Amino acid sequence: MINRRARARPPSLADIAAAAGVSAATVSRIVNGELGRAAPETVERVQRIVVERGYRPNHAGRSLRRRESQIVAMLAPNLDNPAMAAIAASTEAALRDAGHVMILCDTHDRPALQDEYLEAMRAQLARGYVLVSATASPGLRAAMARDEPLVFVNRRNMLGAGAFVGIDNRKAGAEAADHFARLGIDDLAVLHPTLMTMTVADRVEGFLERCAALGIEGARVRRASGEGATHLDIGYQAIRALAAAGGWPKGVFCPSDLIAYAVYRLATEQGLSIPDDCCVVGVDDNQFNAWIAPWLTSIAIPYPRFGAAVVEQLTARWAGAPARDLILPHELIVRRLPGGRG
Repeated sequence: MINRRARARPPSLADIAAAAGVSAATVSRIVNGELGRAAPETVERVQRIVVERGYRPNHAGRSLRRRESQIVAMLAPNLDNPAMAAIAASTEAALRDAGHVMILCDTHDRPALQDEYLEAMRAQLARGYVLVSATASPGLRAAMARDEPLVFVNRRNMLGAGAFVGIDNRKAGAEAADHFARLGIDDLAVLHPTLMTMTVADRVEGFLERCAALGIEGARVRRASGEGATHLDIGYQAIRALAAAGGWPKGVFCPSDLIAYAVYRLATEQGLSIPDDCCVVGVDDNQFNAWIAPWLTSIAIPYPRFGAAVVEQLTARWAGAPARDLILPHELIVRRLPGGRG
């Protein structure tokens, strides 16, 4: 009787060594790229047999022996947000091209869940961690104390220094104010969550500081905040309260496109036209805007470039280089303007 299970067994390192007439150590060196310690004919013979028999090195076993792996963990909140999904897609592609495997964990912006994933990925011997919009937590503090290779994306480390990939958020907010000034709009408002993250706070503060520098301040720049599970909920609550209290402004700065979508929703419900009755500027300019939001001028964040920057930061951390910032350029994408311009 034929033992089908035995026939299906993949070839081992010892099988390749026996077929090539060399030691298992020699085969191991050759398949791992160390070619200088064997004769050229030996290298050619081993490589030919490896291909013929379909041998695949056991990287997982080697990683366990060396206490390392090719796994990189990405921890990100709220993956239903198009911005988070864009960062994840860009980073996964760049890590894969560099020979790594990315595991994606949704923290839902909860410190306890973030710590749970940090510990789980440490047990899996993750070689590095990409923390998108991380929150302060005991587990993060412990990872910093162990000097784990951490890269913070989109939001700086709330516990202090660390390698960072993102844009200049204060400058982004300032450029939104400049856009309104060029249009001659000085009846403005800014919407934001009641509890702002560092990223959102920087955008809002940059906007307000530039408004003040342009002489647009006081009652001409109103603020409204909201609460909710998403920026859609937050934006809708904030613009509804603002409109009910003092009417609609001529221009609204939203520190995310999702907040801007909520503004558009209420404007449509109340019979207003965007941007003719109210000009809206968002931040992110995700890939859907050109299809579903031709009314939205937005500050585009170059998410497709984040992946390469993350790999660069991780490589530097693995080499022992000090943590640093990688600030990527953003761009104001102007679409339809009030009065049919643009």
